[in-house]
Amino acid sequence: MADNVPATTAGALRTAPGATTGRGGAWWRTPVRTAIPFVVVFGLWEFVARLGIFPKRLFPTLEEVAQTFVELTARGILPHHVFETVLRLIAGFALAALVGIAIGVMMGRSRRAEDIFLPLVSICAPIPGIAYAPLFLLWFGLGDFSTILLVGFVSAFPIIFNTWTGVKAVKEIWVRAAHSMGADDRRLFRKVILPGALPYMLTGLRLGLAQAWRILVGVEILAAVPWGLGWMIFGAREFLNTDVMLAGIVAIGIIGFILEKFVFERLERYTVVRWGMMTA
Repeated sequence: MADNVPATTAGALRTAPGATTGRGGAWWRTPVRTAIPFVVVFGLWEFVARLGIFPKRLFPTLEEVAQTFVELTARGILPHHVFETVLRLIAGFALAALVGIAIGVMMGRSRRAEDIFLPLVSICAPIPGIAYAPLFLLWFGLGDFSTILLVGFVSAFPIIFNTWTGVKAVKEIWVRAAHSMGADDRRLFRKVILPGALPYMLTGLRLGLAQAWRILVGVEILAAVPWGLGWMIFGAREFLNTDVMLAGIVAIGIIGFILEKFVFERLERYTVVRWGMMTA
């Protein structure tokens, strides 16, 4: 028996370093997997740009795009465009979130509200957001006000649909159990309805934000606003400044990544992940 103990211990010691290395070596796998698609796309872009299939002015190299991005940032032009666009985005998306969640909750909890709003939302949602732009510009004039209203109107539809679906998906047994324990309507909403529907709401907010980006970039040129990433991109097209257009697109991608990483992921981590409704 005594002879077996050292052998077992030695075997455990022999396997431990491998297990530790496996756990410690796993940290680099996620960044590598994330980077591979970008490396492939950037490599293909650079390869095509170097081949000269397209005119250099229309298909610049990554180095030229990066140089333009840095120059526009250093001169303060790109930050000014980003600031104006983000302000409009936040204002329009906040409006969409408030209205969309309120209507979605009403539709999910009230049959009458569902009968009233669902046909209207079902008809208006499939219409491209840019199709509403001329109406909003005629009704509310050029400038930021009409742009923010249009962004809020268009991006509210996915929030409404997903909130409505989430509220309807809350199990009836949870509601009955809360009622049996004496919960009033306010506590029922805070403790049962909202936590149960929150994963759907977060999905709707993500889709609404993407919708807000699409309509905002498109309408900034139509609304004749003096600054904004959409204005910059469309203005650069007139002079065939493809590098400037791509710099604006890169800025949009960076802003989207920041919002996803530092807003939505943290919101998920502190709510549905902590409650055990989703895995991190």
